[in-house]
Amino acid sequence: MRAELLDWYDAHGRSLPWRETSDPYAIWVSEVMCQQTRVDTAIPYYHRFLERFPTAQALADASEDDVLAAWSGLGYYRRARMLHAGVKEMVASYGGELPRDPAARLALPGVGRYTAGALGSIAFGLPEPIVDGNVARVLSRVFRIETMLGKAATEKALWAHAEELVQGPRPGDFNQALMELGALVCTPKSPSCGACPWAERCEAREAGIQETLPVPRKKKKPTEVSLTAVVATRGRGAAREVFLTKREEGELFAGLWMVPMVESPPTQLELGERGASSGGDEALRCLHEHGLRATIGDRCGSVIHVLSHRRYSVQVYRATAAKAAAKSAVTRHRIDALAELGVARLTEKIVDAALPGER
Repeated sequence: MRAELLDWYDAHGRSLPWRETSDPYAIWVSEVMCQQTRVDTAIPYYHRFLERFPTAQALADASEDDVLAAWSGLGYYRRARMLHAGVKEMVASYGGELPRDPAARLALPGVGRYTAGALGSIAFGLPEPIVDGNVARVLSRVFRIETMLGKAATEKALWAHAEELVQGPRPGDFNQALMELGALVCTPKSPSCGACPWAERCEAREAGIQETLPVPRKKKKPTEVSLTAVVATRGRGAAREVFLTKREEGELFAGLWMVPMVESPPTQLELGERGASSGGDEALRCLHEHGLRATIGDRCGSVIHVLSHRRYSVQVYRATAAKAAAKSAVTRHRIDALAELGVARLTEKIVDAALPGER
């Protein structure tokens, strides 16, 4: 099975930038970026990130704002914060060299079993297994694992098969081949079984159930969250400044800059234009809770932002001539300099709704 998959990989594997380096740091960056992000989307971010932070030392020395700004647009910002924390620990404890010892790698912030195995096998050529979404799908079908993803029995079986298969020559290439097979051939829908090197060995294909495996986790409907946001500004033209607040540790969007927002009753937000008066009350409350004074204008519109577990409906207001109280945590930033901050995509949408074309 190993030989069949490696032969297929040698013939069909994509040429990706992180496959052309042996630098453990660069490989680490790629692995984190490709978690929950399509490869084609990650590639330009990977290049820009390494141009800005070419070494582990450079990333460790960077501020969190700089790191999140470089990550802006990729989403799932906790990945960037944990990568930053892990690299800082690697620099502090290991002189910037990724430890070969698996336990030491696992002890680094943000490094779980998958990342540790990917780094060990790809960077060091160690026979360490990996299981990500693509690998889970391939193994579930090949070995006909019919229990639900996320269940202890399923995870145990997946990792046991991955552990057995990775033993042998070229473990890093083998792990990448497994992921590649899931990405290109053994896809979630309409898998290309005729192009699969393991087609004749696939127990799910033999039973005709390849498209029903793996058994997915039960998905929860995203929680509906209704917000009122105020884009408070000061100044005009190129000198216009917008007031932002940095989300604290433990909060959603932690470490990112956001416009002032408050949670509002859903019934209010459903009123739309008819609710302008009471919506203005919500905007006033938002300013008050963030220590701001300003002249509130009309509602600028609404923004919908969907995460895996939450669906945000945001009513957007603009306020001018804003001024922050002495003890307010809200600070001013030039509208044309937001790209230099770690700004959430939700913030970008809100600012664009209030100040179209100015960001």
